[in-house]
Amino acid sequence: MVEKVYVTYNEVHKLCQASADRILNDFTPNLMIAIGGGGYVPARILRSFLKRPAAPNIPIQAIGLSLYEQLPSSNPSNPVETPGTKVTRTQWLDLSSLEIANLVGKNVLIVDEVDDTRTTLEYAVKELQKDVQAAADKLGSGEKTQFSVFVLHNKDKTKKGHLPQDMMDDERYLAARTVSDVWICYPWEATYTHMVSVHQSVQSNMNASDIDEHDRLAASQANY
Repeated sequence: MVEKVYVTYNEVHKLCQASADRILNDFTPNLMIAIGGGGYVPARILRSFLKRPAAPNIPIQAIGLSLYEQLPSSNPSNPVETPGTKVTRTQWLDLSSLEIANLVGKNVLIVDEVDDTRTTLEYAVKELQKDVQAAADKLGSGEKTQFSVFVLHNKDKTKKGHLPQDMMDDERYLAARTVSDVWICYPWEATYTHMVSVHQSVQSNMNASDIDEHDRLAASQANY
């Protein structure tokens, strides 16, 4: 049985807080790109910690990528999700507008919640680099765009995807925490159906709050 680890909003907040100084000092981002849907919440929390007096908020743009797929399960209320093999775009920057052009010459921080197989991150970095280079060529700009990556959790496992070697050599990849290959349950995924499937005691209390039960399970487990 796959081990599940429950992460609370409070823990996400603290992971972002603990990583902010390193990101601000070493990555110096001008702009963040959140990979949806897991990157939205940490990107927004992180922006507050990256804000400096008299300086504007760092803009956040969003892309949507899907890799996980549901597998057939003997229990319909407990679908099994596993990393797929093909990345699907569900949302992307508008190549016909200023969105891509605004990335040229910037320090761009890509934010996601988890680095599992690294396939999604590889796709995001490669495709963004390609699109930004095309925009730079169109503008006749020789400015360099530098990408960095931040994730809440990195799973300690063999990766299928790869990030650019210069990014890894320059340490422009940061995981707030490295964990074993566990199933990480984030608080924004807490729904009544999901909580019933993972902890049958919820069924005895139809008024139980999904997020309250999620937090209770998080409090009951040992530190990961």
